[in-house]
Amino acid sequence: MTQGSPSSRTVPPLLVVAVVLGLAVAGGSFLVLDPYLAAFVAIVLVVGVAMAVLAHDWDSHETFEERELVRARKRQEKWDRNAGARAKDRARWEAHQARKAAQEGSD
Repeated sequence: MTQGSPSSRTVPPLLVVAVVLGLAVAGGSFLVLDPYLAAFVAIVLVVGVAMAVLAHDWDSHETFEERELVRARKRQEKWDRNAGARAKDRARWEAHQARKAAQEGSD
């Protein structure tokens, strides 16, 4: 990843201020405005704050090349783990081909 693990990420202070301010304004709107209008303001603010929280680390993901490198390493490890099975299968196939050639030669 281009950044540390999720547990080591810090929340930007501006985001914390935006969350607190958005929730305070949403709650305070019920004291000042008509309940229907306050509900609209609260919903818009809460959705906006939720979008800001979810999008604050939008571009801190792995690149395509990094993901493909990890996949290639996993495929190589699996290939190496199964080398014995492939060798055994190849030996069985070669023995089968030898028996088949010997049987066709004797006919």
